[in-house]
Amino acid sequence: MEDVTQRLDALVARLAAAGWLTQEPVRAALRGVPRHLFVPPVAWTGDGGRVHRRTDPERWLDLAYGDDAIITQLDDGATDLDTGQGRFTSSLSAPSTVVSLLELLDVEPGHRVLDVGTGTGWTAALLSRLAGAENVTSVEIDPQVSERAAANLKAAGCSPRLLVEDGAQGWAPGAPYDRVHATCAVARVPYAWVEQTRPGGVIVAPYDPGFGSSHEVRLVVLPDGTAIGRFTGYASYMMMRSQRHPEWDDFLSEATRSTTFVDPRTLGYAPAGADLAMGAALPGVRARGIHDGDRYTLRLWGPDSWATARYEPGREVYEVEQAGSRALWDLAVSAYFAWVVQRSPGRDRFGVTVTPDGDHIWLDQPVN
Repeated sequence: MEDVTQRLDALVARLAAAGWLTQEPVRAALRGVPRHLFVPPVAWTGDGGRVHRRTDPERWLDLAYGDDAIITQLDDGATDLDTGQGRFTSSLSAPSTVVSLLELLDVEPGHRVLDVGTGTGWTAALLSRLAGAENVTSVEIDPQVSERAAANLKAAGCSPRLLVEDGAQGWAPGAPYDRVHATCAVARVPYAWVEQTRPGGVIVAPYDPGFGSSHEVRLVVLPDGTAIGRFTGYASYMMMRSQRHPEWDDFLSEATRSTTFVDPRTLGYAPAGADLAMGAALPGVRARGIHDGDRYTLRLWGPDSWATARYEPGREVYEVEQAGSRALWDLAVSAYFAWVVQRSPGRDRFGVTVTPDGDHIWLDQPVN
């Protein structure tokens, strides 16, 4: 137990020194909910080898109290975690990202909290410490994940309400909520969360529309049934299952070929503010860069169109391919330079309004 205490103290000290941990209630919750109780017997961060608690307990504890996510599921449970091969579909989130979202949530004792994506149960346990377990409802779409979380929470002495439900629908019987906290990323904020949160209530979630960066978003629900807020920082989480982005495929449609003087890396390496601007101009479009040695290809794709732009060293112009109903490279370039004309605003100048019709991204002031 002394080893656990020392490691927990060191984790708390690192998070505080890095500026992640500033609120005493969150600090107390971290100390009250030992993270190792939520780490599987074989710990793996996605890099390096897997560490077994039985054969290497010291390294296992080091991972438990490090600041890395620990992978707990591959391919929705279809692939054995020991293979190390497959899509990451569930994890124990990194402490710094968990603390960042909890501090944005600003939970008070007695707040009624909806936790979307139970996962290992660690965040539900932290929320139980902050609000009281009787006030926390945690929903998880995967029955096996929920079952393991229940065992973890029991070992930790926490008893929030656990439900196997689709978090995109919230859980109306527990409404109205004072706080909604998501541990999975969303491309669109489910309006059910807004409907089920009382006016003045707060929604905090990782926001990943698919174009480059992903973001923390903090929303406040208004009396008119909308929610409004800003993007506060970076957050990387696994996507909500019902909102997963389509993967790149080998598109068969005939493409139009052209060249461009714009280096594809200009868009591909653009900061978060540019990603928000381009994503708002191209809703439903995903952007990802692929490195091949010193070459770089920017891929853009959506339901009806795709494009690639390729950088190669020594070239003065770069090859572009576009297909479908929209010229995605041309639209992305226009959106990027419109962002430049606006003096390259950062992520913190962008916000979002959530209505029954969807999400509406704005710069500086909400668009009426």
